[in-house]
Amino acid sequence: MSFTRIIPIYVLLAVASAFVYPISTRTGLNIQLDQKQSVAYPTADTARYMMGEMETIECDVAIVGGGPAGCACALYTSRAALKTVILDKNPAVGALAITSHIANYPGVDRSMTGQELLDQMRKQAEDYGTEYRRSQVFMIDCDDGDGQDYSKTVYTPDAVIKARSLVLATGAMGRTAPPYPGEEEYLGQGVSYCATCDGAFYQGSEVAVVGMNLEAIEEAMFLTKFASTVHWITPGKPRPELAEVEQELMSRENVKRWEFTKMLNVEGDVSGVTGVEVHSKESDTPEVIPVEGAFIYAAGGGSKPITDFIQNKVEFNEDGGVKVDENMETNVKGVYAIGDIRNTVFKQVVVAASDGCVAAMSIDKYLNSRKSIKLDWIHK
Repeated sequence: MSFTRIIPIYVLLAVASAFVYPISTRTGLNIQLDQKQSVAYPTADTARYMMGEMETIECDVAIVGGGPAGCACALYTSRAALKTVILDKNPAVGALAITSHIANYPGVDRSMTGQELLDQMRKQAEDYGTEYRRSQVFMIDCDDGDGQDYSKTVYTPDAVIKARSLVLATGAMGRTAPPYPGEEEYLGQGVSYCATCDGAFYQGSEVAVVGMNLEAIEEAMFLTKFASTVHWITPGKPRPELAEVEQELMSRENVKRWEFTKMLNVEGDVSGVTGVEVHSKESDTPEVIPVEGAFIYAAGGGSKPITDFIQNKVEFNEDGGVKVDENMETNVKGVYAIGDIRNTVFKQVVVAASDGCVAAMSIDKYLNSRKSIKLDWIHK
C-alpha cells in the first residue's frame, strides 16, 4: 500500500533512484512512501531538486535572518565587495520589528520605532549591494572549507543558495509554549510552520491557520491561492495595528474566521492530518474542523533561539544557543552565528549589530586569506 505525505527530508541531493530519507522537522518537498519497504521515492518536485532544476544562486556570503545582526553583517560584507544575500522569512515579526520605540540605540531619536530602524538598516545594506530575498529557509548543508569553494548550501522553497560562507542570524523569538496534542506527531504529515514551503501541496484542500500575529495573517493570505477553504482560528482579536491586513485577509472569499476560538489538538490517522479540534467561546462543546493541513503560528514571541533549520550541522551550547568563538565562528569553518541565536543574555539591538560587524570582518579575513583583520575605516 502506498500513499503520499508531505514530509521533511534530511538529504536532498542524492542520486540514487530509491533511498531512505532520515527525518527532520521541516518540509517543503513531496515524497512517496512505501509502507512495506520504508523506502522513499522522490516525486517530481523532489526530482527537480535532485536534478538541479531549482534556481541556484552563488554568493560569497549567505545570511539567514534579516534582523539587526544580519543587516549589520551584510552592510560590512557588501562594503568589502563580497557578494552578499540575505534570506529573511518575514521582516515584520522579529524582536526589533515589533518594538514600539527605540530609546537606547546610539544616535537614534527615541521616537523611532523598531520597524523604522530595521528598515533603515536593510536599506543601508542594500545601497551597498546586498541582495535581500524574502524567503523561508528550511535546511542547510555546510562543510569545512578554505573559503574558495561554495561549500555552504541553503535550501528555500524557490531557490538553492550556494555560498563560500554562511551566517546564522535568525534570532531568538522561537516558540517556548508546549505543542498542541498531535502537533509533533503529525509534523511533516499535515502540520507545518511554513505556508510558502508547503502551501502548493494543498491545492483544492481545506486547511487551518492558527494564530493572530502578522505572520499568521500573511501565511493565511498565501494559502488562499491554493486551498479551497482557509479556516483562520484565533483566540481573540489581532492587535489594532494589524487591522488593515486583517481586513485584506477577510476580503478573500475562501477564508472562514473562527474568532474567540481555542485550538485544542490536531487529529489524524496513518495518512496524516484529518482535522483540528477547537472550542469556540460561543459553544458549550468542542468541535472538529475537517482539514488536511494545519499551519500553526500560535504562542509566538518566545525567547528560544530559532535553530530548527540547522539540525545538527553546528555545535550548540547547553542553553540551546549556537556555540561560537570570539570571531563569531562556529565549529564549522566559514559558518558564523550572530545576534540572539547565540542565546546571549545581552539581547540588545546594539549587541546584535556588533556581532554582525565582528562576523563580517572575520569573513573578509577568511575569504581573502588575510593574516589580520582589515578595518572598515575611510580616512580623509
